[in-house]
Amino acid sequence: MKYKDTLNLGKTGFPMRGSLPKTEPVRQKKWDDGELYEKRLIQNEQKPHFNLHDGPPYANGNIHLGHAMNKISKDIILRYKNMAGFYAPYVPGWDTHGLPIEQQLTKAGYDRKSMPKSKWRDLAKDFALEQVDKQRNDFKRLGVMADWQRPYITLLPEFEAAQIRVFGEMAGKGYIFKGQKPVYWSWSSESALAEAEIEYHDIDSTSLYYANKVKDGKGILDDDTYFVVWTTTPFTVTASRGITLGPDFEYSVIQPVGETRKFVVATGRLEAITSKFGWESYTTLATYKGQELDRITAYHPWDTDAEELVMNADHVTLDSGTGLVHTAPGFGEDDFNVGQKYGLEIKVTVDEKGYMTKNAGPDFEGQFYDDVSDTVINKLTEANLFLAKEKITHSYPFDWRTKKPIIWRAVPQWFASVEKFRQQILNEIDNVKFYPEWGKKRLYNMIRDRGDWVISRQRVWGVPLPIFYAEDQTPILDQKIINHVADLFAEHGSNYWFEHDAKDLLPEGYTNEHSPNGVFKKEEDIMDVWFDSGSSWSGVMSTRDYLDYPADLYLEGSDQYRGWFNSSLITSVAVTGHAPYKNVLSQGFTLDGNGNKMSKSLGNTISPLEVADKMGIEILRLWTISVDTSQDMPVSHEILKQVSENYRKVRNTLRFLMANTSDFNYEQDAVPFAQRAGHDRYFSVLLNDFVKDVRNYYDNYQFNDIFKRLINFVNVDLSAFYLDIAKDVVYVEAPTSLVRRSMQTVFYETLTALTKLLLPILPHTAEEVWEYLPNETAEFAYLTDMPEVQDYGETNELLANWKQFMNLRDSVNKALEEARATDLIGKNAEASLTLYLTKDQKQLVDDLDINVRLILMVSQLHVDTVENGADVKDYDGVKVAVSHAVGGVSPRDRLYHEDLGADSDFPELSKHEAEIVREFYPEALVEGFE
Repeated sequence: MKYKDTLNLGKTGFPMRGSLPKTEPVRQKKWDDGELYEKRLIQNEQKPHFNLHDGPPYANGNIHLGHAMNKISKDIILRYKNMAGFYAPYVPGWDTHGLPIEQQLTKAGYDRKSMPKSKWRDLAKDFALEQVDKQRNDFKRLGVMADWQRPYITLLPEFEAAQIRVFGEMAGKGYIFKGQKPVYWSWSSESALAEAEIEYHDIDSTSLYYANKVKDGKGILDDDTYFVVWTTTPFTVTASRGITLGPDFEYSVIQPVGETRKFVVATGRLEAITSKFGWESYTTLATYKGQELDRITAYHPWDTDAEELVMNADHVTLDSGTGLVHTAPGFGEDDFNVGQKYGLEIKVTVDEKGYMTKNAGPDFEGQFYDDVSDTVINKLTEANLFLAKEKITHSYPFDWRTKKPIIWRAVPQWFASVEKFRQQILNEIDNVKFYPEWGKKRLYNMIRDRGDWVISRQRVWGVPLPIFYAEDQTPILDQKIINHVADLFAEHGSNYWFEHDAKDLLPEGYTNEHSPNGVFKKEEDIMDVWFDSGSSWSGVMSTRDYLDYPADLYLEGSDQYRGWFNSSLITSVAVTGHAPYKNVLSQGFTLDGNGNKMSKSLGNTISPLEVADKMGIEILRLWTISVDTSQDMPVSHEILKQVSENYRKVRNTLRFLMANTSDFNYEQDAVPFAQRAGHDRYFSVLLNDFVKDVRNYYDNYQFNDIFKRLINFVNVDLSAFYLDIAKDVVYVEAPTSLVRRSMQTVFYETLTALTKLLLPILPHTAEEVWEYLPNETAEFAYLTDMPEVQDYGETNELLANWKQFMNLRDSVNKALEEARATDLIGKNAEASLTLYLTKDQKQLVDDLDINVRLILMVSQLHVDTVENGADVKDYDGVKVAVSHAVGGVSPRDRLYHEDLGADSDFPELSKHEAEIVREFYPEALVEGFE
């Protein structure tokens, strides 16, 4: 017989290596076949509801890392909530309308203008649904558990009908109107854009300085005076109708040396700009406040049919330019607002494709708007009005899809008013909790500062605006008519609008005083896709009877403060008076390992599916909680390798706990807390605090704190302490001894608590562990509940005492390290310690009721009073003497003993070991030891 045969060397079939890329798909199929998602919800049917509303990703292409982090985060939250006493279904969604799909069809060779709109829309629908299927499979590979067979998709009839009813409610309250206002216009998409569809990039632009001659100086300015104007958009001079000044700024009338003309410039900009024009010296003839020059008129530089009005507005600054802003109401929001106040003409000289129109004049007609700078300069030079030009670099809005710059362009559009109920929206933000907290101010400021919402788009693939026009062009926004359209869409889908004439879309027998002949037209524009997703609170949360409105949580990227968080809030408050969410959680963006934005063109992207195939999706799930999602997060193959090492450590810790509880039945063998050994009681409290902390972090969506607490618990509390001392108990002590069963009890409680707490993050691993726990009766770990925080009474004193003891342990380890350095000992097991303790130190050890030798991991320990150790070296307040252990080494526990051979039948074992072997391994008496 071998000595190792008398040790309790734990055994488990749980493999050290997870082989995750191979095992994860098998396990996911098992979940599907076992209807695990459904079983968990059935189990929770009578519990309080928790509703996370899924922001719909756009159905176009395979998922990227941002998708993965988003869906994994939601899965973590909902798995936890379901295990924490809530009914928490997950209805995934997809956004399926809009320009990107139309662009994909064009790339595939389809010509939109060569076929009926309904046919084009059928192609778009088929493409979108193919993309939904592709992304659904991708998301399932992430281990995300959801109602994949019943998602919400914005092209489905029931969703479109709900969206139309939201529109009808807003129309009924007077929030929908048509107007000609400058909007973000994408000439590359030939459509208006919403704020959420804009991104900013730095560009170089040609800025011009030129003069406008005074026409009517109102007795203040002479006719030979000129306003010095600055513009960064030369093409808009074709539509200039005004010059805007700051009412409280001072303006100087100057005459440069050698000039017969006089010029008006903001006094605060004189020094900065005179050198640009070669005006080395000048005379200041007069100064005026901007408000004193209000309503003076000037000639347009070349358009003899137009004049320009001097106006006052607060948007003028002295940061750049001349303090006099050229104003074209058709090409800018500030320009439009001041133009409306002063009753200016709204002139638009650029068409939908970005080309100058006939009304721009024969010198400009047909030119691309961004190519007319030279023409403008020539026209100004011919009139002796050109002063200077310069290149400037500034931030400029781009179409987020085509990556092309946009222009502001006033065209007839449909708007949803924000101004009419802005304060109500702002008030509702106060009722929402934001994670991180700065999200509240960000959304508040965006709502406070935003203009009315342009909701019409000049495209085909989308939900049509349910508006009719009477014979005299009066728009018909009757809520009853709109709801009738909603009923048609619910039955037939929105393509019905494009397949039928207006008369077939209106209720039978409908009449209107504005159409005496009963002739009607229908609107051809579609809705902004942000109105689609922004209505999802109605199309999903309010219409599915197992969901609730408002949702408990919206979770998306930080860009959605101007996107989905924003549009959803506006429509919800407009219709119901309430925010659609109680909590908003935003996350940053994924960056490469160097902190750069990920881009296919840079070749620094990482595919989540590639990670799943090479490392296992568990690694990406663990990475998701390892980063601070409140800001942008770096990820690289090297970072994922580091995360993989953390996973390996966690996995092997679980394996060790399993192996050393394989002969333990919790129901039969568990030791109550009060009867456990002192070190086991201590670790029970540490485990309890760990459970408490992690659950609190889950409740507050603090993923990164879960990761840090987990790694510290595994590496410090378990590996560096408890599991380190455990081997001399679980391996060596009698199989059924109280001291071993005590430790096994804590092992098993730690194993099951860790497994359950880890399940939302590492579901594949947790379910694999569960299969190796034969005494657990639940079919899946996911069908169990989160571990509860135990009531162990007052534990603060216990923890404080243990903290002092661990400091003492650190001092002893310093002494042992010195002994190793001088070759007095090799391993700790070769040491004999004498501790010369103060009264307080001795009392501390006695109160803890622990086996100090075991915890210090030495062979022999002696305790004496500090008075007897006057010449003993002090290690941070603890006097420690180290000598080599005496006696012989047992081949069984590898410790030194002075009583080897006390039992003559076992001459190489200590008395205690011999007793264990005699009782539990009597065959050794016959066979002997090799």
